[in-house]
Amino acid sequence: MLKALLIILAILALLVAAFFARIYWQNAQVPALGHTQGQLAPLSSKPNGVSTQAEETDKQVEPWPFFGDQKTSMQAIMAAVQSYGEVEVVTQDTDYLRVVFITPRMRFRDDAEFYLDSESEQIHFRSASRAGHSDMGLNRERYEALTHLYLEQQN
Repeated sequence: MLKALLIILAILALLVAAFFARIYWQNAQVPALGHTQGQLAPLSSKPNGVSTQAEETDKQVEPWPFFGDQKTSMQAIMAAVQSYGEVEVVTQDTDYLRVVFITPRMRFRDDAEFYLDSESEQIHFRSASRAGHSDMGLNRERYEALTHLYLEQQN
């Protein structure tokens, strides 16, 4: 009886270790992102991201308006992102910003992008988790917090 219990505990420990190893591996994978002709990369089928260009209604968020010109808008985005915190800037161009947000407790990495469309004077946004299946709404909550921080820059 004791031997069977030890075997079961060993199997459970191996399964837990395998689960965390998979999450760690997913978290370390850097996705190919960017924009092509104004389009950010599509989201995966997993419920772990949001985008202003998503086709699925449950993943859609609204684009932001420009503040004056492109340069001023980029400065306001950077201020919002830095105020949000736990972020690494990966790429910054005149019309594109890519950052990685790092969750405080588990250190998960979520990729976020901002594309400044000068023709429509809108800012497109995409944010998705690297690891796991669901983000439990974190990317949408981050979008809402960043939207608030961005709009505060107007005042």
